[in-house]
Amino acid sequence: MSTRAISRLKISSLLLVKHLSVVSPLPKISSNLASYSCSTTWVPQFSRSFLGDVRFYHDGRPRGPLWRGKKLIGKEAIFVILGLKRFKDDEEKLDKFVKTHVLRLLKMDLIAVLNELERQEEVSLAVKVFWVIQKQDWYQPDVYLYKDLIIALARRRKMDDAMKLWESMRKEDLFPDCQTFTEVIRGFLRDGSPADAMNIFEDMKKSPYPPEELPFRILLKGLLPHPLLRNRVKQDFEEIFPDRHIYDPPEEIFGLR
Repeated sequence: MSTRAISRLKISSLLLVKHLSVVSPLPKISSNLASYSCSTTWVPQFSRSFLGDVRFYHDGRPRGPLWRGKKLIGKEAIFVILGLKRFKDDEEKLDKFVKTHVLRLLKMDLIAVLNELERQEEVSLAVKVFWVIQKQDWYQPDVYLYKDLIIALARRRKMDDAMKLWESMRKEDLFPDCQTFTEVIRGFLRDGSPADAMNIFEDMKKSPYPPEELPFRILLKGLLPHPLLRNRVKQDFEEIFPDRHIYDPPEEIFGLR
């Protein structure tokens, strides 16, 4: 009996040694311990016949960047964003919520709410938060706060709301950049208001920044049905950009023949 037990023990030991022989060798540790990274982990690669299919599963928690992104917005800011979206169709409840909760937010939370509403394309709510920010003691005129809101409103054809922000921006002696001019001009042309587009064009000529071609060309294209206004823009374009070429379509397009 003892002989059989010993022989079985020898066989099992041989099988174990056979399986362990396929284990990956241990990583060589440098004699210089300072150069060895403590974060380095070694995982032995056992054979399938010994351990079977080894699978590693995700624990279900959000990844690092996603988790950090959520932490950038505080609990108060998230509560305000959800409340604004909940009452956005009821003006009376919305105004009450703004007075009781939005006005209580600190500076960083207000800015976070504004940015998040813009990201979620809740432009009307973002504008309401902006008017709250403008009344704060710490507020300083910033053209970039206006820019994103004006462009978003112009692209949604809410030109009345866009012009309220535009007038407020001009009262603070702020001039928008080329992209803002272009989107507002395009918005008025799309809305069928060439006279308002020309007003923005006149405002653009007073800007301290160097003019760019894009808003001129958008206006020249949009004013094809209005040759008199187009000629005014064309003259200014030729004076500012003498080396640039303007395509003049046949006169039939203007409706003169």
